[in-house]
Amino acid sequence: MANPTLHESTLPNGLTADEARAEADRAYELDRAHVFHSWSAQAEITPMTITASEGCHVWDGQGNRLLDFSSMLVNTNIGHQHPKVVAAIAEQAAKLCTVAPQHANAARSEAARLVAERTPGELNKIFFTNGGADAVEHAVRMARLHTGRYKVLSRYRSYHGGTETAINLTGDPRRWPNDHGNAGTVHFFGPFLYRSQFHATTEEEESERALAHLRDIIRMEGPSTIAAIILESIPGTAGIMVPPPGYLAGVRALCDEYGIVYIADEVMSGFGRSGKWFAIDHFDVVPDLLTFAKGVNSGYVPLGGVAISPHIAETFAHRAYPGGLTYSGHPLATAAAVATITAMAEEGIVENAARIGTEVLGPALRDVAARHPSVGEVRGAGVFWAVELVADQTTREPLAPYGSSSAAMNSVIAECKKLGLLPFANYNRIHVVPPCIIGDDLAREGVALLDKALDVADASLG
Repeated sequence: MANPTLHESTLPNGLTADEARAEADRAYELDRAHVFHSWSAQAEITPMTITASEGCHVWDGQGNRLLDFSSMLVNTNIGHQHPKVVAAIAEQAAKLCTVAPQHANAARSEAARLVAERTPGELNKIFFTNGGADAVEHAVRMARLHTGRYKVLSRYRSYHGGTETAINLTGDPRRWPNDHGNAGTVHFFGPFLYRSQFHATTEEEESERALAHLRDIIRMEGPSTIAAIILESIPGTAGIMVPPPGYLAGVRALCDEYGIVYIADEVMSGFGRSGKWFAIDHFDVVPDLLTFAKGVNSGYVPLGGVAISPHIAETFAHRAYPGGLTYSGHPLATAAAVATITAMAEEGIVENAARIGTEVLGPALRDVAARHPSVGEVRGAGVFWAVELVADQTTREPLAPYGSSSAAMNSVIAECKKLGLLPFANYNRIHVVPPCIIGDDLAREGVALLDKALDVADASLG
């Protein structure tokens, strides 16, 4: 599990060790001079420079190779630099780099077909966007125009994007500085048994009580005012909280009862992440609209979209849809999507993610949890897991406060990187979210590195 450096070899992109370091130094200098980073206090960050990547690894500016247990922003589902996707982008660039969205083109048409083939039910119309946030924006716009209503309900402990509507739908603290109470959004509590808002002791109780709470919210807000309910099928950044049996089916039933559009946000959980093409497939539920991005082409070129049910598509059959993007269905992005989806199908990548979760990550993480007093719970599916870190297992006090970090969490993250593991961390959690292509040995290696890093968390408990 040693962490090799560039003294031993060149990078996968052909740069020598010295060339890579020189490039990294220059990149960092220019970054600090000119780049304005998202979600950050600009003077307080020291961003890691990434100089190369391949498969499940990345190389930093100091020449360290790290096992990527973050999939960057949980989007490189097919791994880094997959040769089939890289080749498809180059081939498309040589043929047709860009085309205005009002014109048909082969890459967009084929990508739409491949996405529609895999969405649940009859979500056979695909509106392409540049990413997940604007997919959510357009899904909400469609729901509002379809119903003639305005309000949209979303859960606390959720993330839907950084644009105006999407950030107001978000149910975590990133919403707070952007929320002026005028976006037509209403939040409710979703099921999360480990930190239950409903005093539940079983998954069945949690599901029943969460649905009763949602019904009350609908009644109190006025069903005739509510256009949509949007839910991440498995909430991602907010904590990878797999819904208990019956919950999503219950939400579907409430939407049907009150004429509300059900939007499934699959931006992070889609395209193999949970061990299914879409996480909602675990629950046998068909939404009215489904948003996607990230894993559709592993983020190689920005792309997102909305999959649309027939009854909502019919609303705009003879009525113009008032929305669009210059780069909707961009040929380079959709060519990357075609190559990604095709490779995932041909190489059994979704099935691999499911097996790795069941046979490797799940058992290994539960073993880690049993040995570390700093671990309150592990939960997840496929290659989509959260390790909830606590200061006290009995009280479940988080190791970092909600909406913030702590010295203890920062130390764990630093130790992960020191050991050669690139983690995804949020508040008091480490998310175990490697590429869907990861094999047994690398998955076990990554958990073993995390296991060692958690000794730092244990030591902080005193």
